[in-house]
Amino acid sequence: MEQDLKNVILYTRVSSDEQRTERLSIENQERALTTYCEAKGFRIIGEAYHEDYSARDFDMKRPEIKNIYEYCKKNKGKVDKVLFLRWDRYSRNVEFAFTYKRLFMDELGVEINAIEEPIDFNATDWPMWLSFRCGVAHTEDNKIARRTQEGIHEHLMRGEWCSSAPRGYKNIKANEETGTDHYIVIDPVMGDIVRKVFSEVAKGLETPAEIRRRLLPNASKTSFFKMLKNRFYIGKIYVPAFMDYPATEVQGRHPALIDEETFNAVQDIMSGKRKKKPRSGKQTNPNLYLRKYLVCPVCGHRITGATSKGNGGSYDYYCCNHDHKHLNIRAEKANDLFQEYVSTLTPTSFAVDMYKEILKDMRGYTARANSITISKIQQEVEKINTRISKVNDAYFDGEINKTDREEQLARYTKDKKDLEMRIKALKTSEELNLKDKVDYSMSLVENLDYYFANSTAETKTKILGSIFNSEIVFDGENYRTTEFNNVLKYIYDNINELQGKTKAELSDFSDNSALVARRGIEPRFKV
Repeated sequence: MEQDLKNVILYTRVSSDEQRTERLSIENQERALTTYCEAKGFRIIGEAYHEDYSARDFDMKRPEIKNIYEYCKKNKGKVDKVLFLRWDRYSRNVEFAFTYKRLFMDELGVEINAIEEPIDFNATDWPMWLSFRCGVAHTEDNKIARRTQEGIHEHLMRGEWCSSAPRGYKNIKANEETGTDHYIVIDPVMGDIVRKVFSEVAKGLETPAEIRRRLLPNASKTSFFKMLKNRFYIGKIYVPAFMDYPATEVQGRHPALIDEETFNAVQDIMSGKRKKKPRSGKQTNPNLYLRKYLVCPVCGHRITGATSKGNGGSYDYYCCNHDHKHLNIRAEKANDLFQEYVSTLTPTSFAVDMYKEILKDMRGYTARANSITISKIQQEVEKINTRISKVNDAYFDGEINKTDREEQLARYTKDKKDLEMRIKALKTSEELNLKDKVDYSMSLVENLDYYFANSTAETKTKILGSIFNSEIVFDGENYRTTEFNNVLKYIYDNINELQGKTKAELSDFSDNSALVARRGIEPRFKV
């Protein structure tokens, strides 16, 4: 039967993790198959099909097997056999082996077989042999995979990264000095870019998407945001769960590229926990102190500043960073308008006096409460002193032994020390004189327009950073913001409420002020 002329197709394969220089290379397999066909008198159809994929996969990663199947299907009856060297060259997956045995042999009548380990498919025991041939290879693959996973897990637990280094790092294959096979170092070029990215995002002055377009335009959005969340950059390595070992995080052996403070600030920005807030900094031009805080009313981009020379002098301008047509105004006019705006933020002297009274009453209440608490604690201390005296008397009278005496004295001494620490803390709190600080702070709020008008540009930026929690919108004539400092916002929200209260009503108001309905955060004009 084997002497009949047969039309055969040759199939060779090496997995992606095997080298072509190994004994079972494509050339060696093809040479062995050709020699076998010449000895048997088989006719080889076309060139041999070469596969370069793992035999574990049998879905979309085995294109040549599928190509052979499609050829045989189109030329049904013209192909007798598909031959390969051994069954592990054909499949190391039992499911694949049985699936394509059915497709080739049962549906098309094309025999598939190995020349070194042939199976007689006319015998009744062929399923056992097919399962055995491919199952052995399948089992070996599982063992290799398990050993690989165990090795990777062990390396990760030791803080050794096993994959390609993230952006900003690079893999070094060998280190003759330390004797390690590979290690990770910071890329001198990309590492600086990544540091800059984290630093800019942490500032909160631009959206992460804008920073990506400016500093890493070639990075995809997905990889960029994954990078910002990757704790690898602070020297940590995430170890996923493996078998009975839970997922954990370990200290990596690679150098940290980002400090934890900056990384945590970036996470707050990404999660929305920290709102973008203008930062005060060194001003290059004192006449343009507002440019870090203003945003364009048309497009929302930040307002920048510039100096123009002409007509024998220099003139400073604020303009939209995105499109100068949206806003372009002399800095002198914008600063004067902002000074007027600040004057509207000043609460009335009546409202300030009412808040001072509230704070005074609260300080007095706290002092009285502390005094009562201290008195009660001192009574507890006296009780402990009495017990200590009784323990000593009992010991000297022979009623208790030395061990019992020491145990009881240790317990009472500890309790007494804890109580005395509480008394000290309460007295310290009571002695703190906040009056001067409160008077100064309220004076600043009450005379905000004066302080602002007579301050340097550097001081003005500090005042701005203290007042405003978000950007200020300027349309060329009017200023508005979305959020003030919590203390000032509270005063602005309740000015009208305070003006309708008498001093006798303030104690009740101070206890329930948090329940007052919000009136929005647009400031009221001084009256």
